[in-house]
Amino acid sequence: MAQPSEPTLADVAREAGVSLTTVSRVLNNRGYLSQATKDKVAAAIQHLGYRPNQVARSLHGKSTQTIGLIVPTVALPFFGELAVEIENALAEHGYRILICNSMGRSDRERDYLDLLVGNRVDGIISGAHNEDLDEYHSIRMPLVTIDRTLSPRIPNVRCENEAGGRMATRRLLDAGARRPALLTSRSHPLNLRERGYRSVLKEAGIEPIVLEVPFHTPAQERPILVAECLDGATEMIDAVFATDDLAAAEVIEWARQRDLEIPRDLRVIGFDGTGTVRRALPGLTTIRQPLDLLARKAVEILMEQIASPRSTKRDGGGDPLADEDEAIALTVEFPVTLIEGWTA
Repeated sequence: MAQPSEPTLADVAREAGVSLTTVSRVLNNRGYLSQATKDKVAAAIQHLGYRPNQVARSLHGKSTQTIGLIVPTVALPFFGELAVEIENALAEHGYRILICNSMGRSDRERDYLDLLVGNRVDGIISGAHNEDLDEYHSIRMPLVTIDRTLSPRIPNVRCENEAGGRMATRRLLDAGARRPALLTSRSHPLNLRERGYRSVLKEAGIEPIVLEVPFHTPAQERPILVAECLDGATEMIDAVFATDDLAAAEVIEWARQRDLEIPRDLRVIGFDGTGTVRRALPGLTTIRQPLDLLARKAVEILMEQIASPRSTKRDGGGDPLADEDEAIALTVEFPVTLIEGWTA
């Protein structure tokens, strides 16, 4: 899916009706320039959304052979392993990777977007979890998201989350659970794993029990919040579907501290199936995402965008993003797999 390129110094000069040298002098505050000229260049920069380029190569239209990856933190097993898979896939195309950890902060994600665009990386893959960042709507360079719906024009690669939610919930019911709770980071209609959980319980005539611990909760606080949620629901539940494996691990630890035997007293199933967690908890029943396929598909789509840059007419009289905003972006989903263990 082709994407328009970011505006260049030449675009600014053309928009302002001045020379490239003049634009460069304005940006670098060198030499005498009238206020009228400075104002024209400033207006052109604002209108085009131009970001000063910090990489000399791109001034000559050359590729930087670098891709930016934005994730919450590679300290989390899912994103750490995803970053490795993306880096390996990019290397096969001769590209390097810049990994940016947003740490759950929207201001930090904005700073990284400015850094990546300003340094003219050839494309961006975003898997961070901050919502409603307007900056993504103005970026005009190859861009793909992983498990994140940002804009109608940005391709999204993800696993079959809803099917995975159904698979996990059915597994608990088939094992004898009759009051399974969902432990998730955010209860929302767009939470596809929750949607799968709810659909199976509706078919079974069982009332859902949804517990929330926000995704960006500091690591040291998560076990406390998980325990508070579960303590308040102990008498109502006999199983937990945790929408990520770390949350499932916290449920298991909570049960251990309260002398609950798994799976006799409480059945637990997770989601992600990363190698890291499976080595630490080899008995965890979980739903595995195909990280390698997600990474390779995201890189494949990005490479297609890079190979087919789309020029956008900029005559000062229209919105350069109008056509792209009306487009429906590609969404690619990959099947998940049930990994059997003793916890469910």
